[in-house]
Amino acid sequence: MSVAIKIENLSKVYQLGQIGTGTISNDLKRWKAKIQGKEDPFLKIGESNDRTKKGNDIVYSLKSIDLEINQGDAVGIIGRNGAGKSTLLKLISRITAPTAGKISIKGRVASLLEVGTGFHPELSGRENIFLNGSILGMRKAEIKQKLDEIIDFSGVERYVDTPVKRYSSGMYVRLAFAVAAHLDSEILIVDEVLAVGDSEFQKKCLGKMGDIRQKDGRTVLFVSHNMDAISKLCNSGLMLHNGENVKHGLMQDVLNTYLMHSTFQQEVSFDFFNLKPQITFISLDKEKLSENKLKLTIQYKSPIELKKVVPGFIVYNQLNVPIFGSNTRFHNSNFENAGNFEGEIIAEIDYLNLHTGNYYISVWLGDQSVDYDEKIEIVSFEYKSKFDYIQLPNPLEIGSVDQYVRWH
Repeated sequence: MSVAIKIENLSKVYQLGQIGTGTISNDLKRWKAKIQGKEDPFLKIGESNDRTKKGNDIVYSLKSIDLEINQGDAVGIIGRNGAGKSTLLKLISRITAPTAGKISIKGRVASLLEVGTGFHPELSGRENIFLNGSILGMRKAEIKQKLDEIIDFSGVERYVDTPVKRYSSGMYVRLAFAVAAHLDSEILIVDEVLAVGDSEFQKKCLGKMGDIRQKDGRTVLFVSHNMDAISKLCNSGLMLHNGENVKHGLMQDVLNTYLMHSTFQQEVSFDFFNLKPQITFISLDKEKLSENKLKLTIQYKSPIELKKVVPGFIVYNQLNVPIFGSNTRFHNSNFENAGNFEGEIIAEIDYLNLHTGNYYISVWLGDQSVDYDEKIEIVSFEYKSKFDYIQLPNPLEIGSVDQYVRWH
C-alpha cells in the first residue's frame, strides 16, 4: 500500500506575546541560520505546549513528529484542547509552514478546518460554492457538473441564492463540507467543525466520509472529540499531547491510551458570536475519586439572562457504553439556578462503585425543553475498584440514578 502522507521530524514553534525574538541581534541570528540552512537557534529553548504551566515565551505547538499515513486510511486524531491537532492539519493543508521538518503529500488535499473558511460573506451560497471549489482546486466545469449534488447534500437549497452572511454556523458547515466532500481529492481533512451541525447532518457527514474511504480509496484525516464517531469511522489513530506524538496505530489501541491519560479538568473558550448559553469549564475532584465518590463541577456563561438552568452528565466506559448519568430535568430535587448570566453547578455522588477501568464524561446544559450546549468526553478518569461486581443503573432508565446524585 502506498504512502499518502509522510511527515519527518516536523515541528512548529510559536512565540507568545510578540513578533520576532525581541531584539534585532537575535532576529539577525535567526535569519543567518535560515540562509545557511541550519536549525533555528531559538528552537533549543522552546518548551512543550503545556498551557497549565508558566515558562518562557517560545512554545512548541508540535515537536519532532514522525508519521506515515497510507493511502485509503481513515485516521482519527485525538487529544485534549491545545494538543496540536489543528496545527497539524493546517501544516498538512499548507495553510501555515513548519518551523522544522518536512511533509510529503501524494495527491490533492481538500480541507475543512474552520467555519466559513474560503467563503465570502457578501456572496450567495451558490457563488461561494464556485469560490470555495476554486480555492480547493476544482475547475469551473467540474463544479458545474457537481453543483446540484453539492446543493442537495448540503440541505440549504432554499437559501442557496442568499448571501452567506445571513447563514447560521450550521448552514456554513453544511455547505462547506458538501463542497469539500465532492472534490475529487485523494486526501480529505476535517477538523471538529462538524460539531456545529445537528446530529442528523453529522451522521450524514460520517457516512459520506466512510464512503469516500471505502468506495473511493481516499485518505481521511478526522479530528473530533466524539469518540464514538472516531471509533466507527477510523481504522487508524494518532494521539497528540502537548504537541508530541504519544501513540500512533490501530484506532482502538490509541483510544485506550487516550483514556488512560485522565483529564480531570478542562477549560473551554467562550464563543461571543454564539447566542446560546455555553459550558466554559468542567472539572472532576481527584481526591473525591480516591474516596469512591464523584464530584463534577460545571461552569457556564450566557449572553442572555437565564430563567432556569438544566445541567446533565453521562459517564461512559472505554467501549463508549453509557454506565450511568443524571440531569435536573427529571431529577426530583429542589435544584434552582435561575436569573444568571453565569454560574457554577455541582453534581455529587457519595458512593461510586464501578468496575476497574477507564471512564469519560459527557456534559450538557439546557432548560426544561431545549439543549443549549454539549461537551463530549470532556473529562476522563481511571477507576480502580475494590469490589468489582456492582455498577450503578443505566442512564437510559430515566431517573434510575437520581437517588445517588445531589445537585447544587
